[in-house]
Amino acid sequence: MTEQLNTGSHDLPVTEELAAFMRTGWADTRRADVEPLPVAPWAAKRRAALAARFPGERLVVPSGTLKTRSNDSDHRFRPHSAYAYLTGAGEPDDVLVVEPSGEATLYVRPRSPREEGEEFYRDRRYGEFWVGRRPDLAEAALLYQVECAHMRDLVLSGPARVLRGVDPRVDGLVPPGEGDAELESFLAEMRLVKDEWEVGELQSAVDATARGFEDVVRALPAALGHPRGERYLEGVFGLRSRLEGNAVGYESIVASGAHACVLHWTRNDGRLRDGDLLLLDAGVETDSLYTADVTRTLPLSGRFGAVQRQVYDLVYEAQEAGIAALRPGARFRDFHLAAMRVVCEGLREWGLLKDPVDALMESGLYRRYTLCSSGHMLGLDVHDCARARAETYLDGVLEEGQVLTVEPGLYLQPDDLTLPEEFRGLGVRIEDDLVITADGARLMSGALPRRSDEVETWMAALLR
Repeated sequence: MTEQLNTGSHDLPVTEELAAFMRTGWADTRRADVEPLPVAPWAAKRRAALAARFPGERLVVPSGTLKTRSNDSDHRFRPHSAYAYLTGAGEPDDVLVVEPSGEATLYVRPRSPREEGEEFYRDRRYGEFWVGRRPDLAEAALLYQVECAHMRDLVLSGPARVLRGVDPRVDGLVPPGEGDAELESFLAEMRLVKDEWEVGELQSAVDATARGFEDVVRALPAALGHPRGERYLEGVFGLRSRLEGNAVGYESIVASGAHACVLHWTRNDGRLRDGDLLLLDAGVETDSLYTADVTRTLPLSGRFGAVQRQVYDLVYEAQEAGIAALRPGARFRDFHLAAMRVVCEGLREWGLLKDPVDALMESGLYRRYTLCSSGHMLGLDVHDCARARAETYLDGVLEEGQVLTVEPGLYLQPDDLTLPEEFRGLGVRIEDDLVITADGARLMSGALPRRSDEVETWMAALLR
C-alpha cells in the first residue's frame, strides 16, 4: 500500500507518488518583463527620510497578516498603509527592516520553487495554484528597487523600534520599547504632506470617483424600481471602483431618506423613494491604495423640494466658507469653525436656535443637528494620518501639499421634536477633496457640481 502524507488539499491526501510527480515537468516561468514600480523612487526617498529621523536605529515595519473571514477563507489582503508608503509592495507577512546604517532590506515570501516542497499546489493561503503568483526574490528587488531577502532569513537581534499590532510574529521577535509609539506617530506624520506622485494618485482616484457618481445617476431609474435600491447603487459604484482601481477606499454610504441622518450608514439595504434625497459618500481606491472621499446629496426626483433646497443651500454655504478658510499657515481646525459659524447663522435664521452665534459656537448646541467635524486628511487611508500627534495634525497648521476633505453636513433626525415636521428625516452632506497650494487650495473634485441648481442640471443631462 502506498503511504500517504498527513496533510491534504481540500481534505484530499497526497501520495508520495503524486508529490514526486508534482515536482517535475514544469516550464521556466521566470519573468523577463518586470519593471520598477512607478512609486519606487518616491518610496526610496521616504525610507531615507525615515532613517534620517531615527539615525543609528533599527526600524521594523511589517506589511500585515491575512485575516480569516471564516474557516479557510480570508479577507482580501491590504497592507498596512505605512508599509505601502515605504515600499509600494502589497504581499502579506512581509517585513521592511531599516538597519542602523540606513540601508533597507525587504524580507518577503518569494514564490515557492516547484521542484521542491508542496506549497505551490497544496497551501491554500500562499500556494500559487490557489491564490496566484508571487514575485521571486530577483523580481521583487527589481519591482521595489530595494534589497530583498527571504523572510525565513529575518533575524531581529538587539534593540529595534517596531510598528506594533500589525504582525504578531514580528511583535514577538523584539521586546516592546518606549520608542515604538514614537515610530508609529512619525510614520503617520510623514504622510501629512503629500509628494507630487501622491497628489497625482489622489487626483486619479478623485477622477474615477466622479465617473462612478455619474454611473450612479444614470442607474437611478432602474434602482428606483428595486426593493434594495441603495444596494443597487452601491453595486454600480463598486463596479467602477474595481474596473478603474483596487476597490472602494471604504464602505460606500448609500443613504436614502432618513438613512442619510445616520453618519456611517453602510447597510445600504433600503428602497429609494421618488421625492427623497440620496446621500452618496463613496471613493475609488487606486491600485496604489490612495483613495478619494466624495459626498453628494441628490434629489431622487431630479429636483430639490423647497425645504430640501433650503437645507442643502445652507450646507453648501457652510462648505464654501470652509473652503475659503484653507491656506498654508491656517490652523487645521479653522475651516471647520468657519463652516460651523455659517451653520449656526442658518439655524438661528430658521428659528431652531435662539442664542447669538458666538454663544452657540461656545456651547456647541448646534451640534445636535450636525454632530461631527467637517473634514480630515486624505491619502492612503480615508482618514489619513490618524496616528499623528495632535500638535502636528488636529492642533497643527496647514501646509502646502496636504490633501484633505471639507464636508459639513446637517442631519435632522426623523424623531427630533425640536424640528418642524417638514425638516425631520433630512440628511445633507457635501464633501470635496482639496490640496493645499501656495496661496489657498485647489478643488480636486470640481468635476462634480456642488450648487443645488448645478446638481439638478447635471442630473438632467445624465438622465436624458
